[in-house]
Amino acid sequence: MDTLTKRDIAGEGTPEFVWRDWMQRHPLPERNVAELAQGSRTVHIVAPHPDDEILGCAGIMRQLSRQGTAIRVWAVTDGETSHPGSRRWLPDVLVRTRTWESELALRLLSVSVRRDRLKIPDGRVACHERALEEALAAALEAGDTVIAPWRLDGHPDHEAAARVSLRAAAARQCRFLEVPIWGWHWADPRRGDFPNYRALAIPMDEDDQHAKAHAIQAFHSQLVGDPDTGAPPILSRFVLLRLQRSFEVVFQ
Repeated sequence: MDTLTKRDIAGEGTPEFVWRDWMQRHPLPERNVAELAQGSRTVHIVAPHPDDEILGCAGIMRQLSRQGTAIRVWAVTDGETSHPGSRRWLPDVLVRTRTWESELALRLLSVSVRRDRLKIPDGRVACHERALEEALAAALEAGDTVIAPWRLDGHPDHEAAARVSLRAAAARQCRFLEVPIWGWHWADPRRGDFPNYRALAIPMDEDDQHAKAHAIQAFHSQLVGDPDTGAPPILSRFVLLRLQRSFEVVFQ
């Protein structure tokens, strides 16, 4: 069972050099997407907020697209509460901006993706788990693959989306995989927080790495600080270092 250490995503979190050194000593087994999605007509990527699909699965999506697997991104919320107290980033502005950023990022990946926008309130996914589960269950077919954030990712929306995705996948006889996003921040492999016994590395070639980095730049609202509140960028440099490696990680 994964650890239940306090999942605090404040501050700068576990530095990338700690992860890098630990993974050099504990290399993760590698897989390719053909193995991950074997037998799946569609891979469903559940994104609690606009950008989660890119941060966790950009390389995976490009590789799925090259092999002809259908990709469906579920935009659970519009991310409208990412800048509390800001006069510049009011919720209605964020709805429009973050939706546009996500759509642009997917185009920059050069993949064919269906994006379903569910408009569940940002920060309140746990209050709408039934609606999310019904939407997913109605779309899933037996043998599909569902990818969601880690059930212990640290953000309550991520964890609620993961719980729902697991239930829907099990009910429809689908494969379920998890991706750490904010988990890289709060977890520390030296404490045993990281479930390496479930982890697989999905290598990315240079073209996929470049495409992912380019797509991330679409999320301008998350990459700049907020002068109204003094808040730093949500996707600060230390965050991106953990999410722009030469591989992506899934938990099986």
